[in-house]
Amino acid sequence: MRSLKQQVYDMGKPEWKSMLEYTVELHKKCTREPEPPFHYPWEEIGTGYCYGPAFGHIDLTHATLDTLRYQPDHAKHQILNYLNLQTSDGLIPGCIWFRDGEVKWSTVKGHPPFWPVAVQDYYDLYEDIDLLKTAYHALVRQIGWFETKRKAENEGYYYLDLWKKVWESGVDDGIRYDHITPGPYACVDATAHVYQMHVFAAQWASFLDLPAESAKWQIRAEQLAEFIRCALFDEETALFHDIWSVNNPGSRRLTFEGMWPMMVGAATVKQANRVIDENVLNPKRFFTKHPVPTIALEDPAFELRMWRGPSWNSITYWVARGCTLYGRNDAAKVILERALDHTAEKFSETGTLWEFYHPHGGHPTELQRKPYTEFNQPCREYMGHNPLIAMTDLWASL
Repeated sequence: MRSLKQQVYDMGKPEWKSMLEYTVELHKKCTREPEPPFHYPWEEIGTGYCYGPAFGHIDLTHATLDTLRYQPDHAKHQILNYLNLQTSDGLIPGCIWFRDGEVKWSTVKGHPPFWPVAVQDYYDLYEDIDLLKTAYHALVRQIGWFETKRKAENEGYYYLDLWKKVWESGVDDGIRYDHITPGPYACVDATAHVYQMHVFAAQWASFLDLPAESAKWQIRAEQLAEFIRCALFDEETALFHDIWSVNNPGSRRLTFEGMWPMMVGAATVKQANRVIDENVLNPKRFFTKHPVPTIALEDPAFELRMWRGPSWNSITYWVARGCTLYGRNDAAKVILERALDHTAEKFSETGTLWEFYHPHGGHPTELQRKPYTEFNQPCREYMGHNPLIAMTDLWASL
């Protein structure tokens, strides 16, 4: 990790230096030697993760994005470790657990497909056509899995949380799933994520000189974008919502998931600017001392509990990336800087990185994780949701 440490030495603001150097050390500490089922060294979610050691989930993409500019082999190996676990039906397991001398993962549920973003960023930097070929075939199979296993009635896609509280969406105890009738209904996050899969499939097929396949994926992406724009956007809240709540004010929630169509580029320019101006930059909603809280401050369901109010650096990063897709570098820069400032402040106080943060600037131990478990505070030494190097890179580029 020497080159990475050398690079971060001069990155960002001076007050971020110690935090970023610690981030490098934590990456190193989280990296383990190859062992089944992994062919390459693998990076766990965080040495302080309460259910660890574990690999995968959306955390893997964050760790990969954090290192791909400075440790490309390490980043590539994380992607390959993940894709090598894909099953014959196209499922890519969500999280791989190492417990009691055994390795376990679910064979029926996955997690949000963020990984193609890391592949695209890697290709933009290194033009690794072999990795792109591998990733394209994995992506096509995973799209097939979503079509077979997660297709909503009429249009869109869903996560299994609609049926069982297994948190396939990555948002444990998410308030969008409170008090709903199970059914194959379009979820705003799942539909946006599958839209993005099709955008990448079209782009990669074009790179691989597969014009007919590229056209097919592009047509489907446009169909999903039209559905998202017309059926899931609410003019009153200036957010996107799940199909069961978008026209039902009593069940609509002001959550960060309502920004996903903006984050993946599926929103119209007008819709995206409304999401940014009326939500991302709104101090009554998501523009807090540490943006972006997972629930808007003015939502009655807001509380200082995991995924029901606290801020996650990874989400702030995705929101910022989304802002840049629409030329809103102003919004991206200010939320990144606020998040990095506050993370550095808490690192100075505590000497560690936390799983999630207090949106108003309080101490992380004031937050609840899961009050019905023995682990009711955010985890320390948490790598997976802290892509601080990638956040600093993006901030500097703006």
